[in-house]
Amino acid sequence: MARPVAIVTGAGSGIGAAIAARLADRYDLILTHLHDDPDLHNVLATVEQRGAATAAITGDLTDPMTIDTLAHEVEHAADRLEVLVSNAGAYPRIPWTSLDLDTFREQIEINLITHAACAQLVTPALTTRGHGRIITVSSVLTQLGRVDLAAYIAAKSGLEGLVRALARELGPHGITVNCVRAGSIEVPAEHAVVPDHAAMIARQLDRQCIKRRGHPDDIAAAVDFLASPDAGFITGQCLTIDGGWCMT
Repeated sequence: MARPVAIVTGAGSGIGAAIAARLADRYDLILTHLHDDPDLHNVLATVEQRGAATAAITGDLTDPMTIDTLAHEVEHAADRLEVLVSNAGAYPRIPWTSLDLDTFREQIEINLITHAACAQLVTPALTTRGHGRIITVSSVLTQLGRVDLAAYIAAKSGLEGLVRALARELGPHGITVNCVRAGSIEVPAEHAVVPDHAAMIARQLDRQCIKRRGHPDDIAAAVDFLASPDAGFITGQCLTIDGGWCMT
């Protein structure tokens, strides 16, 4: 029996890679990643070992050619498509006083409009099936704010609003739309970009109720739940996974 299909964007590393690995136990996968690189190849090997047939798309989702390639894969898998996990994004840290409007627009494009584009691509197939899951990945910083990330936080806040709007619009078609708000999640890249890593960890753990760093698998577990039949009566929600850093 053919497996259902899930799409995971930004699946080549970190949170996206963990989500792809978790979903591979029961879905065939369409994965996107910015580059055709060893990270992507490692993810493909992992998910294929778990039984998932895969299609990999490399390129920037702000590029119409990449979206067209994804649209082709969606069309090919339309009769089996069940899940979109819209995870891809970027968060360059730029002080407000140095942030020009062109860069602001780029961040809105990367962290909001690409999510809307992916959701639009899958909506016809999910509506036809009368069943589906759209899950986005946001950030707890939409609740907390942070210096040097104004454009990123504005985009992610818009993404959470989009989730609520689509939950209303797509619910009658059997489609749930939810969001996972990620807290401080440890990924390998942070060791290269954080000047005093040990001090950063100490500060972060002091903010949290649970005194350990978050891991990509923590986010993947939440996504896996929201994609499951057990979450069929949950929609329009932002599930915060942050070890008790922010409580609203």
